[in-house]
Amino acid sequence: MTTQSAQDLVGRGNREGAALFRDWFEELDATARNGGQSAYVFVMGSINEILKTFDLPVVFPEINSLQTAVRRVAHEYLEEAEDYGYSPDICGYVKADVGMQLRGGEHPMGQIPVPSMSVLTNACNTYIKWAEIWERMYDTPTFTIDIPGTRQSGTQTWQGDSDFEADRKYVETQLRELITLCEEVTGKKFDIDKFRQVLTYANTMSRCWKRVLELNASKPSLFNALTDGTIFLGVANGFRGTQEGAEYFERLAEEMEYKAANGIGQAIEEQYRLLFVGVPCYPIFRRFNELFTDWGGSFVNSTYLWFASGGTNRGFEYDLADPVASLAEGVLISVRDAMDSMFHQSEVLSDMARDFDVDGVIYHPIKSCRTVSTGLADGRRHLTAESGIPSLFIESDMMDRRVVSEAQMKNRIDAFFEGLASRRLAAGVQG
Repeated sequence: MTTQSAQDLVGRGNREGAALFRDWFEELDATARNGGQSAYVFVMGSINEILKTFDLPVVFPEINSLQTAVRRVAHEYLEEAEDYGYSPDICGYVKADVGMQLRGGEHPMGQIPVPSMSVLTNACNTYIKWAEIWERMYDTPTFTIDIPGTRQSGTQTWQGDSDFEADRKYVETQLRELITLCEEVTGKKFDIDKFRQVLTYANTMSRCWKRVLELNASKPSLFNALTDGTIFLGVANGFRGTQEGAEYFERLAEEMEYKAANGIGQAIEEQYRLLFVGVPCYPIFRRFNELFTDWGGSFVNSTYLWFASGGTNRGFEYDLADPVASLAEGVLISVRDAMDSMFHQSEVLSDMARDFDVDGVIYHPIKSCRTVSTGLADGRRHLTAESGIPSLFIESDMMDRRVVSEAQMKNRIDAFFEGLASRRLAAGVQG
């Protein structure tokens, strides 16, 4: 490979991901202006595979909301929703979306179409109440898929177990009902061959995304799970089941394989390898990351890449010989896994810390999301007691800049890294 081609390869995933992201919003903008149909979905169980079979553009309100924060205009949408009557205490994603709906779909990335239908799972309790807002606003059909979760940590059932098979059949029945609803909304018949093609693309994406995550255990790490990972997640959700999404992740895996083989890390000199637990602080997204990278801290993995990836993190591949049943199996495994990342994360975090050889774990509970944040303090104490891995607990928000104090976070982050440095020095002296 020539020097020039290597330069083209390194960083390609970020460049192409950003371009695809813009294409996605351009499609939504065109759909809105043409009065076309769309489906509102969520990252934890979008069922994009069925919706893409019916050529329905998908709208992810979580992604729309976080984009308002990244572009530093979230406060305008939050205040509009609060003036309308929504409490300051509820999910910031919901309020930003409500503000956007009240503005007729006006968004920094383009016009967002109104929903022809909405599809959700019970992975987050807020999803159900959020979809009811669209139902009241637009009288749109709403389809809720009930996914059986893990009853207790360590009790997950898998293929071949009678309880797992009962859960899978339960999900499959619901998916077949969703297919019928899509036929009614779109006026199109379900095309099983097209569905298989969509699943083929989804299989490629899942296989490659799992490999990309594994490769980031390299030293130095190949990408930042917080910043670069957010770009990758956008493509994983918006383009799941599409040729563009499959090709993107093939090319992303190729880039990461090359970087790993040649010892090419991130732009910073990696001093400390970190795990991130929670949702990023989007109102000061770039600066939030710099508070860690200024110390040579690199996020090598995160629970966010786990629960917000639509299940692609597991690398599950559908059986094309029995596609609807296999989709049900994949949805059951991936959505249950997303819920486990919030409620039963301790064991996996311990494994992740070992596999990625991390120096510390950053816990970031946020005001807007009780689902993600509840229990993080207890989880932190458990991880520290079991593994002794240093950890930091900092609080802010994913949307609301009114509760984000950069100065306070910086003081605590600086103290954390000073502690890591002292710990490393002491270990060196003792050695």
